[in-house]
Amino acid sequence: MDKTSELRSAIEELSMLPKVEATADNLDAAYIPTKPFLHVCILILQFLDKIGPTMAVLGQDIHQNIQRLEILCESHPTKYSNMIEILKKEDTEGNARNSTSCSRAILWLTRSMDFMVVLLQRLVKDPGQRMEQAVEESYNVTLKQWHGWISSAAFKVALKLVPDNETFIALLMTKDQNCDNLREDMQTLVSLLVPLLEDIHSILRVYRLDQLKST
Repeated sequence: MDKTSELRSAIEELSMLPKVEATADNLDAAYIPTKPFLHVCILILQFLDKIGPTMAVLGQDIHQNIQRLEILCESHPTKYSNMIEILKKEDTEGNARNSTSCSRAILWLTRSMDFMVVLLQRLVKDPGQRMEQAVEESYNVTLKQWHGWISSAAFKVALKLVPDNETFIALLMTKDQNCDNLREDMQTLVSLLVPLLEDIHSILRVYRLDQLKST
């Protein structure tokens, strides 16, 4: 897999997703395919790995949440091909808020993608911004409010390990790519991710999961 295939593979995957706006009034019609969603999460995990040890804890959480959802999907591939069915199931059973629920896994995967979207937006808007600053500010407006003080403190320490801009961009670019078309890939990915994340957040609000903090 080449260096930028994470971004471009995610773009291809997201481009094929059905456009169904999810609201409280049309949950029965709404459809968010579970496997493509998880595939995008895996690609984003590979992207975050390039930021280095700073993302290790977040990356581990993403990996565990992906595994949790994959196990459930494998138990009934047809039924749980729609991610909304997973939320319905756990809401009906009354365990959606449990620390090991698949509903929480969906919530934290969505928040992790929120972080990546904001980070990409900052890098596109201001390529000269220090990577450490971009990562910290992106974390502050997405994940920090949901993390406990231990996670926040650990993240603050790990920020010192963030690579500089040139190193990070070099990790993302292929030999035939330049900074301009790399930024185009970033912007395209953001434009595809934002509406998907908005739909998922709308569904999480319906099931009263959107305000849950880390346990």
